[in-house]
Amino acid sequence: MPASPTLLVFDSGLGGLTVLREIVRLRPDARVVYVADDAFFPYGQRSEEAVIGRVVPLIGELIAAHAPDLVVIACNTASTMTLAPLRARYKVPFVGTVPAIKPACAASRTKRVSVLGTSATVRLEYTRALIRDFAQACKVTLVGSAHLAALAEAALGGRPISDQQIFAEIAPCFVKDGGVRTDAVVLACTHYPLLLDRLKALAPWPVDWIDPAPAIARRVATLLGGAAAPAGSPRDAQLIFTSGRRHPASGALLPFFGRPVAA
Repeated sequence: MPASPTLLVFDSGLGGLTVLREIVRLRPDARVVYVADDAFFPYGQRSEEAVIGRVVPLIGELIAAHAPDLVVIACNTASTMTLAPLRARYKVPFVGTVPAIKPACAASRTKRVSVLGTSATVRLEYTRALIRDFAQACKVTLVGSAHLAALAEAALGGRPISDQQIFAEIAPCFVKDGGVRTDAVVLACTHYPLLLDRLKALAPWPVDWIDPAPAIARRVATLLGGAAAPAGSPRDAQLIFTSGRRHPASGALLPFFGRPVAA
C-alpha cells in the first residue's frame, strides 16, 4: 500500500459515515472518496438480485474513476449480498460490514440478543448462518426495520423526527423472556448509529448497542499497513451522490470526514 492511500467508502446513503468517522481517526492521512448511492436508496427494500445487479457494476465504474487502494462497503445489506461477487470480479481489497452477532453473543450476560437491521439484512440466509455459527447459548431476535435508515438520513439532513417514529422501529428489539431481558442490540445497519443518542434515550431499559464501526476501522488500518501521517495533515475528501444532488446540511458532515469536503 502507498504511504498515503486512497480509500473508496461506499454506502446506499450516509450511514457509512459512521464507519468513515472511525477510519479517519486511525488514518487521517488517507485520501477519502465517499460514495452515497442515493439514487437507489434504500437497499433494504430491494431484492438481492437487484442490489447485486446495481452495486457490482457501479463499484467497477468507481474503481476505474478513482483508483482506490482499498474499498470499504460500509453497508450491511450491500456487504451481505455483494462481497462475494465483488471479490471475484475485482482485484482491489474489500472490507465489508456484517452484523456483529459473534461479539454481541459472546458478551451478553442474559443470553438474549436482538439484531436490528434492514428488512433485507435480517431475511438473508447469510445473517441466519451467522446466528447458527456464533449465537452459542444465546436466543437471538431478528428485527427488520422498514424505516429507521430513512429516519436517520432525514435527521442528519436537519428534518424533525419524532420519538414515536424511532421507538416504533426499535420496540421489537426489547424482549422479556420470563424474568430475563434483552441486554444487547446489534446495530446491523450503518445508518443506525447516527441516531444512537436517541436510541439510548428511548430504550425501555439499558442495553449494549453494538456498533461494528471501530472494528471495521481497525481492519482497514491493518490492511493498509504502515504508520499513519500526523493527524494535522489530512488529505482531501470527496463526497459523491449518485443522484448528483448536494447534501442540504454539509456542515453536519464535517465531523465524519475530519476535514473539508468537496461535494
